[in-house]
Amino acid sequence: MSQTQSPEHVTPTGPPVPRATAATRGRPGAVPLVLNNIVWVLLVLFAIVGYLLNPFFFSIPNAQNILVQATTLGFLAVGIAFTLLIGEIDLSVVGVLGFSGAIGAVAVNNGVPPLLSILLVIATGGLIGLINGFCVAKLKMNSLITTLAVGLTLGGAVLAITEGTTITIDQPGYTFIGTQSIGGWPIMPLALVILFVVVFVLLNRTRWGRSIYATGGSERASFAAGVRTTRVRMSAFVVSGLLAGCAGWIATAYLSGVNSTIGSDILLYAIAAPVIGGVSLTGGVGKVAGILGGILLITVVQVGLQLSSISAYYITMAGGAMIFVAVLIDIVRIRVRR
Repeated sequence: MSQTQSPEHVTPTGPPVPRATAATRGRPGAVPLVLNNIVWVLLVLFAIVGYLLNPFFFSIPNAQNILVQATTLGFLAVGIAFTLLIGEIDLSVVGVLGFSGAIGAVAVNNGVPPLLSILLVIATGGLIGLINGFCVAKLKMNSLITTLAVGLTLGGAVLAITEGTTITIDQPGYTFIGTQSIGGWPIMPLALVILFVVVFVLLNRTRWGRSIYATGGSERASFAAGVRTTRVRMSAFVVSGLLAGCAGWIATAYLSGVNSTIGSDILLYAIAAPVIGGVSLTGGVGKVAGILGGILLITVVQVGLQLSSISAYYITMAGGAMIFVAVLIDIVRIRVRR
C-alpha cells in the first residue's frame, strides 16, 4: 500500500475478521460461557424476584408496561452500542432526544404535516450525529468530552425552546406510535422489534457491520485491510444520532408533549444496557442479542422495584449499582478473553 493512499482509496482485500469472533474462538469453558450470557441469567433471576415481591409482575399488563418502558431506552442503548463497538462513546443522545423532540413538537404545532415533522425529528438527530462523527473521526476530538459538550448544549437549547414549560402535542398523526395499540397491545414495542431485526441484519449480514467490529477491534489493522475506518467511525455516530432522533419522536409521542427534563434520567442506563449485555467498552465486541438482554434487564429491575413500592431513592441506588456491575463484568470479560 502506498504511503500516499488515503483510507478511502484503499482497495479492500477481503472482509475483515470481527474481533468478537476471534475473541470467542478457542476459549471454551464454563466461565466464558456464563460471562457471555450472564445478562440472561440475571434477567431470569430478577424476574423471579419481581414475581415474589408482587405476583402482578407476571401479568400481561405488566409485560406490556415493561416493553413500552424498554422502547425509548432501547433506541438510545442501541445507538450508544454502535459507538461503543468502534471504541468510542456518545453521551449526547439524551440531549439529541430532547432537542429533536422539541423541534418536532414546535413543527407539528405550527402546521407542519405530522409525517414531515417526524422526518424532521429523525433528520435532526442524524445531523447532530454527523457533527459528532466529524469531530471525532476527522478532527480526532475526544468522543467523551465532545459528545458531553454537545449534549449539554442541546439540553440548554431544549430549555430555551420550551422556556421551562411543557409543549403539548395534540396531533394523532404524530403521537400515534405512543398512544395507539393493535389488538390491545401498544405499538411502541413493535418499533423496538423492527429496530433489532434491522440492527441484526446490519451487524451480521453486511460488510459495513463487519467493518464496525473490525474498526473497534483494531483500527490500524482494519485500515491496512482496506476498511475505510474514518467513514465507518463517522457512520457509527450518525446511526447513534438517527436512533436518538427516533427516541425523541417516540418519547414525545408517548408523553404527547416535551419539556426540558425529558429523558434526563436515562443516559447512564442507556450506557449500562449494552455493556451489561456484552458490548465491550474497549470496542470490537458485542452481540445484538446481548444488547436486547441488557435493555430488558434494566427495565425489568426498574419496573419490579416500582411495583414493590420501594422508595425512589432505593431505585436510584439500584440503578447505580447495576451500572457498577456492568462495568465490572466488562472488565472480567476482557481479562478472561486474554
